[in-house]
Amino acid sequence: MKSISDNELKNINGGGISLGFIVGLAAGVTFLIGVIDGIVRPLKCN
Repeated sequence: MKSISDNELKNINGGGISLGFIVGLAAGVTFLIGVIDGIVRPLKCN
């Protein structure tokens, strides 16, 4: 097993979830819920 120096540990980029991904996912889920709701319960505009 190879030991890693402190400098190498600081340069490791992980696969964390970014804020943009979370916001995009929430927007997509909200849009799909709205589409499904519109198909299941169509309401007239007043």
